[in-house]
Amino acid sequence: MADEPQPAGELVILGRITSINVRKVCWTADLIGLSYRTEVWGLPHRDPREADFLKLNPNAQVPVILDDGFVLWESGAIMRYLADRHISALWPTDLKERALVDQWVTWQGTELNPTWMYAVNALLRKNPAYSDSARIEDSVARWSSAMRILEAHLRQTGAFVANGRLSLADIVLGLSSHRWFSTPFDKPDLPAVTAHYAMLKATDAGAKYLGEATP
Repeated sequence: MADEPQPAGELVILGRITSINVRKVCWTADLIGLSYRTEVWGLPHRDPREADFLKLNPNAQVPVILDDGFVLWESGAIMRYLADRHISALWPTDLKERALVDQWVTWQGTELNPTWMYAVNALLRKNPAYSDSARIEDSVARWSSAMRILEAHLRQTGAFVANGRLSLADIVLGLSSHRWFSTPFDKPDLPAVTAHYAMLKATDAGAKYLGEATP
């Protein structure tokens, strides 16, 4: 478990690969070329409300990393930490370029992500607690509106989300697009989003996290 002695220099990622936020961190680590070990936490596996896990993250949420004894939670913070520590181009050193990446990483978490919650639980996860048709319709409408913002932006950039090259923003938004395409409902035509998603899915790292087993 996480409170056992950790080998010097070891990176451990605690979470379950079915979590979109855990996939953000694993994909980042893979692109940086980091060696890491995973421990499966999160329902329906190991309950993060157990006392040992709460010592690491009182929010009872995955992912959490242990990096040579250093504990960090929140997927965005972990991605930025790993890319910064290992001087990866995924997280630019130029202040303005970095700010643009951070803008879209933040947007995914604060603006895009909340829109899909009800629709995903109802239509993808088939959770009977999410059966209000009006709320499903509202969630789909807000989600579609947010995705149109991404579509307009990608039409301008032509490929990557920021600065003309792969970054942390592409990881989080590629995973978001994967959830979009995995959820069954009538969608507007978003050719730029579709092209961006296909580009990421065609890579070895992207294919690993954009499959049918991890919607």
